[in-house]
Amino acid sequence: MDLYTSFAHLSRREREGRDYRIRWRMGGSGVAIVAPHGGGIERGTSEVADGIAGREHGFYAFEGLKSVGNHVLHLTSNRFDEPQALRLVRGVRALITIHGAKGREPAAYLGGLDFVLRERIAEALISAGFLAVDDPSPTRQGRSPSNICNRCVSGRGVQLELSYGLRTTLFAGLDPSGLRRPTSLYRRFVGTLRAVLAGHQPVEMRSVIAENRT
Repeated sequence: MDLYTSFAHLSRREREGRDYRIRWRMGGSGVAIVAPHGGGIERGTSEVADGIAGREHGFYAFEGLKSVGNHVLHLTSNRFDEPQALRLVRGVRALITIHGAKGREPAAYLGGLDFVLRERIAEALISAGFLAVDDPSPTRQGRSPSNICNRCVSGRGVQLELSYGLRTTLFAGLDPSGLRRPTSLYRRFVGTLRAVLAGHQPVEMRSVIAENRT
């Protein structure tokens, strides 16, 4: 259970710059990559999201800065309502959120309502040698409209949960020093996602093209 029920609740008890920080930047592609549990909350997710976003896609990370106990900063995805995050995602057509899951098996678990993009990501990751499957957890399906992954313009995004076992292969370690040393698998993983996004048409753009052809 989360300690806080909303960002307003959290911000009354935690101090920005001491307990947490928010990093974000706009992109020109109409796509955003978001790590709502970055920094010390779910280690490695900020770095993966930042790498996928590059300079052309929007990027956002809410990051825990505490030396210990960052789990108290976790806001479940259905209640993640930090204002800058909402401003960013409401202005993009496609959205991927990056999360950290438990488990030693090196796997990427997919949820969210954008089934077309989910399938393309899964196929690409499998082709690149990663294990990528629909999320088996009933609590991580990412189907709610209030889930941050589905709050883009189309109302359909992708929730990507990276297991602990996978994240340990992407970096030299999940401590601050190790996270500054990404591995070749990190570069392959990030490059695979960037290639998928380079050829992806968001759902409403596909609808416009189909209408123009009729």
